Amino acid sequence: MGTATCRYGRLRTALAALLACGTLAGTALVGASSASGAQRAKEIAPGVEYRDFDLRAAHGVAHAHLVSVDLNNKHVRIGLLRPGAVAARGRVSQLADVQGALAGVNGDFFHITETQHPGVAATGSAVGPEIADGRVLKAAVPHGQRFGPALPPGTTTEDVLGVGTNRTARLDRLTLSGSLSTPEGMWRLGGLNQYALPVGSIGAFTSDWGGVSRARATCGTDSSRSAPCSTDTYEVTVRGGQVVATAGKPGSGTIPAGTTVLVGRETGAQVLRKLYRGEPVRVEHHLVAASGAAYSFAIGGFPVLRHGTPPAGLDNTVATVRTAVGIAGDGHRLLLLALDGASEYRSGLTVAELASALRSLGASEGFNLDGGGSSTLVVRQPGKRAVSVLNHPSGGTERAVANGIGVFPAS
Repeated sequence: MGTATCRYGRLRTALAALLACGTLAGTALVGASSASGAQRAKEIAPGVEYRDFDLRAAHGVAHAHLVSVDLNNKHVRIGLLRPGAVAARGRVSQLADVQGALAGVNGDFFHITETQHPGVAATGSAVGPEIADGRVLKAAVPHGQRFGPALPPGTTTEDVLGVGTNRTARLDRLTLSGSLSTPEGMWRLGGLNQYALPVGSIGAFTSDWGGVSRARATCGTDSSRSAPCSTDTYEVTVRGGQVVATAGKPGSGTIPAGTTVLVGRETGAQVLRKLYRGEPVRVEHHLVAASGAAYSFAIGGFPVLRHGTPPAGLDNTVATVRTAVGIAGDGHRLLLLALDGASEYRSGLTVAELASALRSLGASEGFNLDGGGSSTLVVRQPGKRAVSVLNHPSGGTERAVANGIGVFPAS
């Protein structure tokens, strides 16, 4: 496989330049396949373009759908596609239409199945952190509790793709910083609206979680998703700065605005059992970016390209339909890419080939999202009121997902 790198300033010239550059780390453009056969991008809205093309890879030809977003254009912005609650799922087209998006792709890996713990249902919530319109919705689950393919070396469930309040995109890491303070002392929070909590910790659940049972948060361990649920649990409800209710196990149901439900397991449960109704408590939580940046949007996944170079250890054996995001133009252009799941293209790309494809399109940073049956790319064509699904989901129909990346007209 070749190792040369092709870098291009503008997406309009990237694909044509690929033909001259040739095969790049196992992937090569073999021509656009739109109805007209043209390789020019189609403008969807100011600052937003769409194109499709083929990529030749080791396992066959993959067909790619690409939305390019110019973050320097003040008429467009990036936001989180979400189903209204952290513990919920929706189809990308549905989420896009409800929120008024111009385009979008599916997002993070999520809690899609639950077979190891009888009586406990899948929550549908994402693995990694979420920030929507500057508001923190959730933090990352422990590494051993994630869904999706094995993470590349050096990556964690805290890795995110984010767009800052300065409209610049970057890869970063978001860590939960939170505490529970009582007259008896202060304890660190181990989770925020997560389907899995670290062993021995206390997690906070807010109205953003939704009405799904919180019991799954006490199942498994930090290293094993299938480990039994904890038998040492406790729950405390806080409103107006004081304890208003307690329970011997995690509950369910909608959490009112201004209310926080604390769920403890093992040592965390023992701490919560010491709290009584009416006792004053203070709960604080926020996400801390490794870079120190402030984000208006963030979503989980894992990096596949950093500073133009794929990190060591990327898988180059398992090929499948994939969704990914590239960052180009010093953080001022996003490339939303989803492969087609039609039968003739279902061989897809390996993670290493995906990184090379993003690099060949001009990206300096690359971020892998959920793939397979989740891979979906939607666009609202000019003059239309609803989006259209432009790739073919490999399952035959759209899969309901936890979140996605939406391209919106700026208000």
